[in-house]
Amino acid sequence: MPLVHISLRAGKPDSHRQAIFDGVYQALRETFNVPEDDQFMAITEHDAANFRYGAAYLDVARSDDLVFIQITASDTRTPAQKKALFRRIAEGLGERPGVRPEDVFVSLIEVAKENWSLGHGLAQYA
Repeated sequence: MPLVHISLRAGKPDSHRQAIFDGVYQALRETFNVPEDDQFMAITEHDAANFRYGAAYLDVARSDDLVFIQITASDTRTPAQKKALFRRIAEGLGERPGVRPEDVFVSLIEVAKENWSLGHGLAQYA
């Protein structure tokens, strides 16, 4: 049950943001075996003064179209699944809405399964 926070510069149309949601969700389904309808995502938009990044950190040429994608997920995936997820997100967002792979920044935060409550104050996975 991943929880996804996406941050980007303000000004993109709704269709662009929806394509990002769709692309990340599809990548999670394909690589992390996320069940259908397991979609818990939020996008936050920032003006230029509140969105900072290293334009060439680690020799990656980033632009103002950079998208930060932070995924919190249970610590049950293999390194191969994680690599596949990162690759598939970049590919999918390149296809639609057309984000360059250099502008796809993904951070995966892993937590123990018992650290989730999905409603009713219950620890559903504990």
